Amino acid sequence: MIWTGSESETESVTVTADDGVRLWASRSGRGVEPLLLCHGGPGLWDMFEDVAAMLADLATVIRWDQRGCGRSERCAGPWTTDRFVADLDAVRRHFGLRRITLLGHSWGARLALAYALAHPGRVNALVYVAGTGIGPYTDWHPAYEQNLLARLGRNPEHLARWHELKGRAQLTEEEERERALLQWSAEFADPERGMAYARRMADPWFGVNAECNTSLNAEVKRAADVHRACQALAIPTLILDGAHDIRPRSAVDSLERALPHVRRVTLPDAGHLPWFEDPQGFRQAVHDAWA
Repeated sequence: MIWTGSESETESVTVTADDGVRLWASRSGRGVEPLLLCHGGPGLWDMFEDVAAMLADLATVIRWDQRGCGRSERCAGPWTTDRFVADLDAVRRHFGLRRITLLGHSWGARLALAYALAHPGRVNALVYVAGTGIGPYTDWHPAYEQNLLARLGRNPEHLARWHELKGRAQLTEEEERERALLQWSAEFADPERGMAYARRMADPWFGVNAECNTSLNAEVKRAADVHRACQALAIPTLILDGAHDIRPRSAVDSLERALPHVRRVTLPDAGHLPWFEDPQGFRQAVHDAWA
């Protein structure tokens, strides 16, 4: 389902980070309160068009492409969470916002949480969508890999082609896009519509920043323990999941236990990108958190 609510006019701008790197950003929405979105990846780009449209009456929605990705300037990094937190703050400053609500998805949920921990006085609330929690990487990644193969296996031809492309040392741009489409199709609960949703994610196609992806994923594997910092985070937080996410939702339990002001909503018919498969439920959960 595509969200059919009307989206206000979108203003696209260039934000300059403190090291001179240029970041693409946009502003839309009719609401007064600012909502800043952090896309997934790492190494991908903003895919929140539907989210911006469905929340246009609730907020002024700020979207951006993380450094080196999508419409932002291609650069040599650095690829660290601290650097991306600083870039996020540059976006906030560019739009003259004193305080923001953050909504982060997947890797972007980790980034949004890192920003909230670094700058709690600048954050009104946090919406943590389809993240992987604050425990060790091993808490969720082996199960994710098993679930990915099982989900791809719903279509044996897709699984075989994904293995073929994954095993190649070099891919053309079209082959890279094809591999992404196959993998992204497994992120959805509905096997009949997964590939159609994946094609929407890949249109437009900007290419995956592999160096960014590799470096930040390596950082995630050795991330420091932030349980105590989360226990002290006095920011209202919504954890929003899809029940059919191939990343085990149990990985987020420790974050839920650590946060002192948290609410958790699981959408029963959605996967890793819940606004695609349950837009009404997604909007209602965010609306309720806003209220």
